Amino acid sequence: MADLRSDTVTRPTPEMRAAMASAPVGDDVFGDDPTVNELEAHVARLFGHEAALFAPSGTMANQIAMQLVVPAGEELLAGADAHVVTYELGAAAALGGISTRTWPSRGAALDVDEIAAMIRPAGYPSVPTRAIAVEQTHNLGGGGVVPLATLHRLHEVAVNAGVALHCDGARIWHAHVADGVPLFAYGQLFDTLSVCLSKGLGAPVGSLIVGSAERIARARQLRKRMGGGMRQVGILAAAGRYALDHHVERLAQDHARARRLAEALEPFGVVDAAEVRTNLVPLDLTKAPMDAPTLVARAAERDVRITVMLPRLARAVTHLDVDDDDIDRTIEVLSGLLRAA
Repeated sequence: MADLRSDTVTRPTPEMRAAMASAPVGDDVFGDDPTVNELEAHVARLFGHEAALFAPSGTMANQIAMQLVVPAGEELLAGADAHVVTYELGAAAALGGISTRTWPSRGAALDVDEIAAMIRPAGYPSVPTRAIAVEQTHNLGGGGVVPLATLHRLHEVAVNAGVALHCDGARIWHAHVADGVPLFAYGQLFDTLSVCLSKGLGAPVGSLIVGSAERIARARQLRKRMGGGMRQVGILAAAGRYALDHHVERLAQDHARARRLAEALEPFGVVDAAEVRTNLVPLDLTKAPMDAPTLVARAAERDVRITVMLPRLARAVTHLDVDDDDIDRTIEVLSGLLRAA
């Protein structure tokens, strides 16, 4: 089975399991798990911030971060297809009392002037804007990378307007490898970031919130309120640290395999290979004779697993557990199905 549903389906490597088994641990709620503490300090340094906090999931990390910068009853701006809006089950409103307003879906192609025009200042007779959220890389945008120059412009807009800037950086490691931008260069532009260890990097679980020491101290309280306080979690943190030490630069292999898959499927009119820059291959079936659920089901019958994103959008994702043989098999199966349709 070639499993390209997501880069979350990876299993820990034997070396990662060994690191987990030998990790020194303590009680993280008391703050004395040395492996967690070291991971948090390391990630904070990577992004040039004062502190970081380990959380069990990317959704929890995002929601904590957004509560740090948006008071209840006030507003977050984000893209209409942003993960924090689309895939987190309304948590911003349900858990944080946060109102969201969105700009039109364009993936990683941000229109900074449009976003700037949406900002409502405090004192205006409506909900004031407190933060802007961007996604790097962009999931529904096919793994698109927001250019550093665009982020600099957006940062300037946010500073001038007195609003915070949050990065849903679940796959920011891919942007770092694809564009060669240092993680520190991304970090200095955002007030808060969430970064994921289980997408692409191969850790079994875990994300981190990154920010100032003051914000992360409050984040620890919010994590506990959400049920995210964990005990001897160094066993999991060790997997994340191993992933950061050994699995970041190899993401370039995933990008190359994704591009090869996209180039093979481009003649069928379902993907623009030039737009595939990281590990996500979106398959646009708008003009195809079959919809996404049909393609996904027929591929699974032939031992290739991809996923449905929208009724006419499927997705294939390269990752640590996908090799060249898996790509060959996926090309053979999907090409045959699209040709037959």
